[in-house]
Amino acid sequence: MRYQGRLQDWNDDKGYGFVIPNGGGERAFVHIKAFEQRTQRPVDGQLISYEVRKDTRGRLNATAIRQATGTAGTKPAPAKPIALTARLPHVFLGVAALLCIATLWAMRRLPDWSLPVFGCMSVIALGFYLHDKGAAARNQRRTPENTLHLIALLGGWPGALIGQGLFRHKTSKPSFQAVFWLTVVLNLAALVLLARGFGGGTLSL
Repeated sequence: MRYQGRLQDWNDDKGYGFVIPNGGGERAFVHIKAFEQRTQRPVDGQLISYEVRKDTRGRLNATAIRQATGTAGTKPAPAKPIALTARLPHVFLGVAALLCIATLWAMRRLPDWSLPVFGCMSVIALGFYLHDKGAAARNQRRTPENTLHLIALLGGWPGALIGQGLFRHKTSKPSFQAVFWLTVVLNLAALVLLARGFGGGTLSL
């Protein structure tokens, strides 16, 4: 049996919330993975249709979720488009960035300290993304976004890209991605300056 209701208390960062059935009744837990089509991000107040099942603790969970059309006197909330950066091959880009840095380092176009710094900061970034993803799933204290951005700025952006792709974390939040890609651009500019100054070449973006 399918029900119709509206999303309530939707947390887009964590990807879950609740649905209240039209006409009243017990609310059900909603997870983003239960949506049959995820071309758009859910938003609070969105009208959906769904089925229900109980978990091992007897709690109601919404399944087979679809965006519903509005009924008389109601209008579905506008869906929020997924950020374009969510479709990028994050893992590939992160690995490719590390390989490019390693190649320039091996060619002595970058200082000796550069590869260890980018490598270590990338490992640290990967660990922070893994921890933050787990904290979000367990509803525990999260890593501040400014901390993630600082790690990326200090050279950990390749590892951050890998972490975003592996854990599907932070890729659909436009405000986060805007600042993150700014740190990437700044790092690329710094790499160009390092390569020109250290190797005496004409490397450019």
